[in-house]
Amino acid sequence: MDTPLPANLAVSFEFFPPKTEKMEQTLWQAVHKLAPLQPEFVSVTYGAGGTTRERTHATVCRLQKETGIQAAAHLTCVGATREEIDTIAKTYWDSGIRHIVALRGDPPTGVGTAYEPHPGGYAYAADLVAGLKRAADFEISVAAYPESHPQATSPADDLDNLKRKIDAGATRAITQFFFDVTAYLRFVERAAAAGITVPIVPGILPITNFTRAIEFAGSCGAAIPPWMADLFAGLDNDPETRQLVAATVAVEQCRQLHAEGIQNFHFYTLNRAELTVGICHMLGVRPRELATAPAPATAS
Repeated sequence: MDTPLPANLAVSFEFFPPKTEKMEQTLWQAVHKLAPLQPEFVSVTYGAGGTTRERTHATVCRLQKETGIQAAAHLTCVGATREEIDTIAKTYWDSGIRHIVALRGDPPTGVGTAYEPHPGGYAYAADLVAGLKRAADFEISVAAYPESHPQATSPADDLDNLKRKIDAGATRAITQFFFDVTAYLRFVERAAAAGITVPIVPGILPITNFTRAIEFAGSCGAAIPPWMADLFAGLDNDPETRQLVAATVAVEQCRQLHAEGIQNFHFYTLNRAELTVGICHMLGVRPRELATAPAPATAS
């Protein structure tokens, strides 16, 4: 393996709000292991239909207060009127949260259900972005899909939708996870040709469970390369080897992206720190005391 990448890489991490006391312990263990890596920001997801609204708010505010790292709250169009969403946004602003990840969102019944705008609500993510910018001067990130959103009528239509979100005031796009680096690079080229100039940050999913990753990929339109299935074959009952393979795959993906000039990476942590910490370490993103520690003396 080559030497570590430059330590000026910027990383960010995504968490989801815990449902149980045990899950809460797991989350904060992950937070305390990842915080020393000094991420640019951390984000907290929002359940379908706004089902985790209160837990998302509590987690975001605690993250920012206890770690000092900028915390971003996910907010969707689903399950609320414009007035209700504006009130939520104002509550975030008053709590010191300045960054929102604005998404259309999935219906409460699941991603396979047809989406219908809430009566009196923001219809789509571009509308939500515009509403948030009217509410306060938020930094706003939005979603991008290198292999197109599963419900998009065409790649061109999907790209037009991203352009509408940027034109409405978003300052960053974060991609759905992907494993095909070429697909991401082509998407970035197409976005630039369409006049999109904001950063399009690649979303990286460290694979803790390959079967689950296949399910995730099926729901969001991400392709699983055949070579990846071969790498994870036979490792269902061998978590140690699976983690080693997963870290190697993610590091190689990041190295390929960095070779193309990418400096920012967004990790979907699934509230687990081990893989992400290991991947970041191999990329040269380490706690400051490790990154600047002097080399051990050699015997004369």
